[in-house]
Amino acid sequence: MDEGRRIRCAIYTRKSTEEGLEQPFNSLHAQRRACEDYIRSQAGEGWLISAEPYDDGGYSGGDMRRPALRRLMADISAGSVDILVVYKVDRLTRALGDFAKLVDAFDRSGVSFVSVTQAVHRR
Repeated sequence: MDEGRRIRCAIYTRKSTEEGLEQPFNSLHAQRRACEDYIRSQAGEGWLISAEPYDDGGYSGGDMRRPALRRLMADISAGSVDILVVYKVDRLTRALGDFAKLVDAFDRSGVSFVSVTQAVHRR
C-alpha cells in the first residue's frame, strides 16, 4: 500500500419491506455492521468507511429506482467512491441484467465491488 493512501468505501444496504425498520436494531443495521467490520479488517490497506449512508429500506431489489442507490451511483460517477461494499449481492439487485449494468458503471469509474458474505470481489 502507498503510504497515506486512503480508500473510500461506501456501504449499500437494502431491505425489501418496511417491516421491522422501526426497531432500534434492524436488518439494515445488521448489514451495515457486517460491512463496517469487513472494512475495518482492511484498515491496514487504507480502507475507510464513508460517512454517507446508502440505505434503502422498503425497496425491492428488482427495482433500480431506489433513492439511496441513485445517490450512490451519482457519487460513484463523481469519483467519491473507491470500493462499494455490500452484505450480499442481492442487496444491490436481484436481476442479473441490472447487476451487469452496475458492474459496467463501476468499471467505468474505477470502483471495486465486494460482497462480505459471498466470494465476490471485483477490482
